[in-house]
Amino acid sequence: MAGTASPGRPGGARRASRSVRQTRGDRRRQRAASAYGGKRALRPDNNPVVRAPVERAPERVPERVPEPVPVERGAAGERARGGRRALRPAERRTKGLPGTLGITFVTAVVPGIGYLYARRRLAGWVVLLGWAAIFGGVIWYFGRDLDLATARTRAVDLAFDANLPRIVAVVVVLLLIWLAVVWTSYRLVRPRDRPRWHTAVGNVAVVVICLVVAAPVLRGAQYALATADFVDNVFDDNEVATTPDDVTAEDPFGGRERVNVLLLGGDGSEGRDGVRTDSMILLSMDTETGKSVTFSLPRNMANAQFPEGSPLQELYPYGFSDGDPANGEYMLNAIYRNIPALHPGVLGKSHNEGADAIKQAVEGSLGIPVEYYVLVNLEGFKEIVDAMDGVTVNINEPIAIGGDTSAGIPPDDYLAPGPDQHLDGFHALWFARGRWGSDDYERMERQRCMVDAIVEAADPATLLVQYLDLLKAGEEIVYTDIPRELASAFVDLALKVKDAKVKSVVFRSSEEFSSADPDFEWMHDIVERSLDPPPKKHGSGERDPADDPEDACSYQPTGETVEDAIAADGY
Repeated sequence: MAGTASPGRPGGARRASRSVRQTRGDRRRQRAASAYGGKRALRPDNNPVVRAPVERAPERVPERVPEPVPVERGAAGERARGGRRALRPAERRTKGLPGTLGITFVTAVVPGIGYLYARRRLAGWVVLLGWAAIFGGVIWYFGRDLDLATARTRAVDLAFDANLPRIVAVVVVLLLIWLAVVWTSYRLVRPRDRPRWHTAVGNVAVVVICLVVAAPVLRGAQYALATADFVDNVFDDNEVATTPDDVTAEDPFGGRERVNVLLLGGDGSEGRDGVRTDSMILLSMDTETGKSVTFSLPRNMANAQFPEGSPLQELYPYGFSDGDPANGEYMLNAIYRNIPALHPGVLGKSHNEGADAIKQAVEGSLGIPVEYYVLVNLEGFKEIVDAMDGVTVNINEPIAIGGDTSAGIPPDDYLAPGPDQHLDGFHALWFARGRWGSDDYERMERQRCMVDAIVEAADPATLLVQYLDLLKAGEEIVYTDIPRELASAFVDLALKVKDAKVKSVVFRSSEEFSSADPDFEWMHDIVERSLDPPPKKHGSGERDPADDPEDACSYQPTGETVEDAIAADGY
């Protein structure tokens, strides 16, 4: 009932408000005051925290409560307050910004050091040993033979590995773990009490450290994924009927002392029916030294031969011809397009019957086997040159840009003569294929010079900077039958070729050679002497046709200017 006091509570008294409840500290101070000041210390005016009611029952003075005896953490037979967490050794922190950043930097180099410094020993040892295992495995994989060339070969092998995307994914995951270790280590070792500028500078410094390390790793991952796409597009499903079947990854050249690759420049483009191979150069490479010889064949060569035993040799026992050496549909540059159209499937199952046909035509005509081919569409050639930031060549006479002699259409412009002319992709293309006022043999010389210029421009620094652009350009315009598992071996061989001597033989019109009626026995003899030169006779003034001392790529100007060329056009 209203107005009735509860038992034990004075009439009219009310329950104390929750807002005056004592905290743990208040109760501790109250016990101390009770122990040293008696009841007087408990008076309301001496202890403002305790609010006495208007009327209250007499209180019992609490007995003196002894202070708890502190127990050392980890003392035997005692359990510290707080459970296992309280048994941890006291954490260790740095005393200033330089120490914090120093420990963080060391952690970035050797992950786990920060955890060990902060006395998080289990986590520290797990991270440190894991990092040591990964780092040691990488060093073992690339450097176990203590041979730089072997390490480079393994790196190239990795680039052509079908599991490369999975490896990249693992590397990215490890990078994220590394970032987490560096950041948490920084937060564990920095002082608890620090000014705000310390926090701001420290955070920025750690972010910079992480970016410096993570940026090249992420760039490398981007390069690796682009490489995987390029390899998939160029080297997968590229088998042809004439690819050697006696090679393996362990013996990529099948014991051959030389391997021969046919370099083709195709003119396929929109508005043109099929592809004609206007540039045909056979590159013969010594597999041990990289010393090489190139054989340039004219695009209008008639009666191309096929090797004995080939189905094409049975179809064309006297060479690829219809009896008219002037018929362009039976010249060497038409074989890539016309043989598959005339005789589909004649050489067997193939992803590129045109490549099979032109390989056999060059093999029969030169008398040496042709193992592989590489075709570059000339319409996309300028993209590769632009990706390499241009090439440098010597121009000895004005070279037409555009123009059609048969249609009477004059050139749009000319490349001016001069030494060390740096050309972009557009002008490099016309340097290699310009026809106005030039014959096929002059074009063949320029094409060979362009190959030399590309090899010269392909230095590691340029390739690294322009790597992604090169891969993007190559995906659409490069075709080959080199198997994927042998690609790394060919990369190594190409590096040897770049550093070795390259000799050039051009089959041009002469007393011994005519493109309309070639002497193939003479051609075979020239090829044999080029690859295995006979001893020179002292005192002999005769020059071996296999020797080609004239460097058509050097600067030897004819004296003709662009103005002279324009005046000679008569338009």
